[in-house]
Amino acid sequence: MYDVVLLTLGSERDAPGGGCGSGGACCGSTDDGVATTDPERCETPRVPVLACADALTARGARVTTATARSDAEIDEVLARLDGPARADGLTWPDQDGKTRLVVATASDAQLRAVLRRMVRRYAPPPSRRPADLAGNRTLPDLPPVGVLPLDPARSGAARDLAAQLGLPRDPAAVAAAVLDGTARRLDLLRNDGGSVTLDGALLGAADDAGRPLHWRARVEVDGTVLSDGSEPITACAIGNAGGYARLGEVDLLADPDPTDGRVAVAVAVPVVTRSALGRKKVRLEVRRARGRAVAVVPRDEKVPFLDDGVEGELSRKRSWWTEPGAWAVWAG
Repeated sequence: MYDVVLLTLGSERDAPGGGCGSGGACCGSTDDGVATTDPERCETPRVPVLACADALTARGARVTTATARSDAEIDEVLARLDGPARADGLTWPDQDGKTRLVVATASDAQLRAVLRRMVRRYAPPPSRRPADLAGNRTLPDLPPVGVLPLDPARSGAARDLAAQLGLPRDPAAVAAAVLDGTARRLDLLRNDGGSVTLDGALLGAADDAGRPLHWRARVEVDGTVLSDGSEPITACAIGNAGGYARLGEVDLLADPDPTDGRVAVAVAVPVVTRSALGRKKVRLEVRRARGRAVAVVPRDEKVPFLDDGVEGELSRKRSWWTEPGAWAVWAG
């Protein structure tokens, strides 16, 4: 029978990787949907976690719950997924292990924080690249993760990754997927800033009135230039999945697929046209491309962005590249 670790991340001020997303909902939301980081609530396991633990235990699994408030505490949990010692001294995941990990997530940013630490644990340095590593990868197959959403599914465009992937949300169904389901392998985006992206990133912002703020950058996908940096950009979407496929009423990414081994990229550029009567009209021209990697070189001092729900500012070149099938989720 399996040993199962149910991992919950602690409060936002202690969260690994610089935060658990916008809204301060690092520990999730109350039953009425209001975000909370109340320390007492964050220390107490959420009801879905307890229900999942009960369902796992009823099936004979040995269950451990853990709350991580730092990278080091996440690493302690991940160490249970290590494989046997290798002759080359590399830390490698156990591909046939009897320990399974479930991450209780109030946001995609929390799941990203765990995968980020997993990548740092198992990705070998370039100087020690082993011969048994696939040629199109910089890291081995990461151990599958069970995803236990802590908040109700949201409708509309703002769906979390679990909803996009069609993963179970009921704690008992999550437990069944972890014990009886199959590992569904998914692409992972790494970037040269040292982090990872599971869903996608959206570059750009709006002012207080909701009007888009224009910025400039060179955007290139496998040699295809979507913008040379000389023209204003409204938004740039970098997608592994579909979380940033739309911006308001505008379709940015066309059918992003987290299993096709490619990153989908779109740049929205305002184009000014004039009618026969000379009236000026602005429309958005969306340029799209797919490839193995994308590079964004900002021409402005700072470009705001969201990456799996985590806010940041881009002030220098950033590249994302695809690791095909690098991570996996337990699916029913």
